[in-house]
Amino acid sequence: MATDTLKGRAGAGSAAGVRRLLLDNGALTALIVLVIAMSALSGDFLTTDNLLNIGVQAAVTAILAFGVTFVIVSAGIDLSVGSVAALSATVLAWSATSAGIPVVIAVLLSIATGLACGLVNGILISYGKLPPFIATLAMLSVGRGLSLVISQGSPIAFPDSISHLGDTLGGWLPVPVLVMVVVGLLTAFVLGRTYIGRSMYAIGGNEEAARLSGLRVKRQKLAIYALSGLFAAAAGIVLAARLSSAQPQAANGYELDAIAAVVIGGASLAGGTGKASGTLIGALILAVLRNGLNLLSVSAFWQQVVIGVVIALAVLLDTVRRKAGATPVAAGTSPGGKGRQTVTYLLAAVVAAAVVGGVSLLHGGSTATTQKVGLSLSTLNNPFFVQIKSGAQAEAKKLGVDLTVTDAQNDASQQANQLQNFTSSGLGSIIVNPVDSDAAGPAVRAANKAGIPVVGVDRAVNKAQTVALVASDNVEGGRLAAQALAEKLGGKGRIVILQGQAGTSASRERGAGFAEGLKAYPGIQVLAKQPADFDRTKGLDVMTNLLQAHPDVQGVFAENDEMALGAVKALGSKAGTSVQVVGFDGEPDGLAAVKAGTLYASVAQQPSQLGRIAVDNALRAAEGKKVDDTVKVPVKVVTKENVAGFTG
Repeated sequence: MATDTLKGRAGAGSAAGVRRLLLDNGALTALIVLVIAMSALSGDFLTTDNLLNIGVQAAVTAILAFGVTFVIVSAGIDLSVGSVAALSATVLAWSATSAGIPVVIAVLLSIATGLACGLVNGILISYGKLPPFIATLAMLSVGRGLSLVISQGSPIAFPDSISHLGDTLGGWLPVPVLVMVVVGLLTAFVLGRTYIGRSMYAIGGNEEAARLSGLRVKRQKLAIYALSGLFAAAAGIVLAARLSSAQPQAANGYELDAIAAVVIGGASLAGGTGKASGTLIGALILAVLRNGLNLLSVSAFWQQVVIGVVIALAVLLDTVRRKAGATPVAAGTSPGGKGRQTVTYLLAAVVAAAVVGGVSLLHGGSTATTQKVGLSLSTLNNPFFVQIKSGAQAEAKKLGVDLTVTDAQNDASQQANQLQNFTSSGLGSIIVNPVDSDAAGPAVRAANKAGIPVVGVDRAVNKAQTVALVASDNVEGGRLAAQALAEKLGGKGRIVILQGQAGTSASRERGAGFAEGLKAYPGIQVLAKQPADFDRTKGLDVMTNLLQAHPDVQGVFAENDEMALGAVKALGSKAGTSVQVVGFDGEPDGLAAVKAGTLYASVAQQPSQLGRIAVDNALRAAEGKKVDDTVKVPVKVVTKENVAGFTG
């Protein structure tokens, strides 16, 4: 009987030990489960190229998150790291190109920019008594604004000597992964082995007690936020090197990913806990999720939902861990010491490798008989690109092609990740509608190196090889738009131009065609040109602002219908009466406005036809057949007189 009791207690103790182990290593457990699940669901997940892709895609978030770890451990928050990263990269690119400053000095200026932003945050928080949320929110806006001011809203090409940071060492080890590891080790050292690291935990645990014990809390916070700014600058440089250009809108929203990685990794927003290894695991979880969901063709919109659920579960786990009395996750304070922590990580790696190895056998004997094609669209928040998707899907179904469609959400970095995933999946061919023509170059070059043919649709890719470009004749469309607007105004008048996404070939070509077309009408005066990024809301805001400066405007040319519809909304009753608006694309809402008379004309493309032709050319290229370098789809000026007969 006594023996049975002892056995029962031993069993209970073992169960409690396993439960405690899982609670203390919740993020690691989640990462292992995710890797196993993705390996089971996708045969393309567990390849060397794809695993390296995950490391590259996690690098920028991880580097940002390491800096944010310092802040969160000390019970602060930093919402500015994404904007600081973009600003630092822009300063580097502008200094080394436009200003002609030597690259080494430009790099130092970039790092100094990140440090300065962090110090300003620290001063506002420590001496200005601003809440960290408000101070860093203000810096978020200032940093992004300065980035746009310096770059004039356009991407700036990165110097070749710095672009190598986005390359590989020895032809296989990505430099961003190496930088991530080095920064992670530095973070672990600072947290676990330095005075300032111990101060972070003390301040986060109880700031008043830390102050009474002799810590100079204000000075420590200056250093903490300066470190966060420094790491943000490093992340910005790595990100821009990957894209071969400094994008003023880069890293938009990355501060939330960085905070999520720290929280998922076991840190508490209340402060006092957190460690570098946990933050790395958190960043890897986010990267594995996005990579796996891309491979499984899950919508980018649903990906946001999944990541939000993961963050909520991570905070819930933290609450459960605290209630269960699990050991706080602080640097150097793992249960049983560092030796036990190392054994735990090694055991986890062995278990994961064994299970994943078994799961991979499920995919080992499978052979693909259907041609696979990937389509990366710049955004699906625009009806024009939705129609491209519909046309592509219809043609893929007709030809028996397995088509995977991804949405980059106008994020050049996210599109680079998607293109890398396509490349590592060994697709027969890839179709890309670039967010930015320069930023898509490195990822397309990787596909070129892998022998995968790439077809551009609507926008060209710079500094990379595409077997074909399927696009409307944007230059001719711009000329037709100028002719239509000028003739409607009787050959003279005052107009404004709403420009599209900076750096895209569509915006550049439409603008160039319009400018060329206006040469025949010297009586037309261009009052202003402002970018509205092909977005209806931005078109509304920009047009509203332009009306304040130019109330006598008589005409508007918008480089797509979305911006034109925003301008129509801003003009109100003036649209179609005293002010004539011409758009571009011929999307359904634009044609409805033409029919209603508020939009004078739209230079109509055939987006569904673009999608169909792109898939047809991608399949022909994958089969080794000859395709034309450029396929131009005709455009047509649609007005109220001929809109009823326009079929698209």
